[in-house]
Amino acid sequence: MVQGIGTNRGQPGVPQPGPRQLGVAAVEAAPIFREGLCAVVHRAPGLHWLGHASTHHSSLQMCEQLRPDVVLVDSGLDPRGHLVRLLAAGESTAPTVVVLVRDAQRSARYLGDVFAAGAHAALPRSAEPRRLAEGIHRAHTDRRFVDPSLTALATVGSTRPGAGPVARPRLPLSRREYQVLQLLAEGMENSAIAKTLYLSVETVRTHVKSILRKLPARDRTHAVAVAFRSGILVVHPEDSAGGTGTGSTGSTGNAGNTGDTAGDAGPRSAGPGPAAAWARALE
Repeated sequence: MVQGIGTNRGQPGVPQPGPRQLGVAAVEAAPIFREGLCAVVHRAPGLHWLGHASTHHSSLQMCEQLRPDVVLVDSGLDPRGHLVRLLAAGESTAPTVVVLVRDAQRSARYLGDVFAAGAHAALPRSAEPRRLAEGIHRAHTDRRFVDPSLTALATVGSTRPGAGPVARPRLPLSRREYQVLQLLAEGMENSAIAKTLYLSVETVRTHVKSILRKLPARDRTHAVAVAFRSGILVVHPEDSAGGTGTGSTGSTGNAGNTGDTAGDAGPRSAGPGPAAAWARALE
């Protein structure tokens, strides 16, 4: 459950964004980078900061509730492109997805994978503010933008021998099943997952059974292990707050506020949490 996700839209006395402004949100776990992105967006003409999420699960909730025009995704939180696919898939209201590429993912293969998954743009995570703002506008307008510093890699990725058109990588889970899997990795029981996602316990059981069938896995424990081994679940990069695992339930920030002020209901674990423990066990 995301409580009181911040949005200034429709509030009396609060200046509303003009008709040409783009609502921007970010999937970013490191507080210093979140604050930097928020500051860049606030200063850039035609852009309006909506908020942030620090995990895959909370990013899906954020997009469902805030409906951003553009979502910035840290490549370190999505090294296989699974989250990009979920964010970009299907709906006509799907946001423009801009991937901020870390040095660790700066390769032709990674760029090819995320564009095949549905990303609209790629920029270095260390891009200058002016270039980032320009890239956001270009991505939303042109539906395709590659920063000049990444163009050579993107070209190599699309022209390697035998490449041809690349089909989007298939994630066997639906968006809701993926959210349930994230919470399973946090050690939540069905009742807590049901409260968090506003579902009945029986519906959660149905999703769990579907997850076990699709991965495939023997039980819940095995499903989480399979998800980490296959890259469906990932561990937060080292510069994330507290170094917690991706399964750690993050929160979605208030619009215009980069702090984690809205949390998911249900049990929260102190320290690294079950997901990080799973990752260590699989090393």
